[in-house]
Amino acid sequence: MELILRQDVENLGFKDDVVDVKNGYGRNFLIPTGQAVLATSSAKKVLAENLKQRAYKEAKVIEDATSLAETIKGYEIKITSKTGSGDKLFGSVNNIDLANALEKAGTAIDKKFIKVVGGSVKRLGKYDASVRLHRTVVADITFEVIAE
Repeated sequence: MELILRQDVENLGFKDDVVDVKNGYGRNFLIPTGQAVLATSSAKKVLAENLKQRAYKEAKVIEDATSLAETIKGYEIKITSKTGSGDKLFGSVNNIDLANALEKAGTAIDKKFIKVVGGSVKRLGKYDASVRLHRTVVADITFEVIAE
């Protein structure tokens, strides 16, 4: 089943992508929740026209996202956490904590666009994360978890 996505769907595609999915997934989940519409020939023509008009605006957004990515890469992020014996943490550090640290540094980014490599962090040390600012702009950052 060929569908046009109306919003970003994790592990499937971005808004306005034409994707092929299994019939049940499209008919029972994507279309009823409003995340996609059927990719008929007329819908594809409307999509092509919208994409053409949006191309100029998209260039400006990509430029802003790239400059923000360069700013984020320059940050030295240190997250403090309580520790137990050795270097184990009480709890864990995840994308929510990293979003809060970025906001304190001066850049507010939604937590759903941040992915910590390996999931959540449970020990002290340096770790990597990726921040998706746009479908084509992803900033890789490093952060350090230190003891309180």
